[in-house]
Amino acid sequence: MEDTLKDRVEQLVDYIMKWCLWQFHSRAWDREKQNEGILTKTRQLLCEEPVELETPADRCYWVDAVLLARDFQATYPWLATLDKKDIQVLMQGLKDRLDYLTITGSLNQELTDPKY
Repeated sequence: MEDTLKDRVEQLVDYIMKWCLWQFHSRAWDREKQNEGILTKTRQLLCEEPVELETPADRCYWVDAVLLARDFQATYPWLATLDKKDIQVLMQGLKDRLDYLTITGSLNQELTDPKY
């Protein structure tokens, strides 16, 4: 299952890297908040859980999450075979991998430039 999980996470990462512009914020803290917001709401939608929409940021992340959840379901039929716990594990793996690629493992020095 571990190899399958890693493969599936990489499929989702690949989709985001090719089709989602929101991953390119210029500051690390923006990317961190955005990855958390969009991917949490995507998980909630995929698991049919309530989604908080109280703030403008919540609503902004929700719009991206709706599109991402819809596209994931259309592109990856294996997603429909997962139960809620498996989706939660998958989405946490996706968030961890995306955080690494776009924040902690990024060589972009502008992400941490205090003057930017």
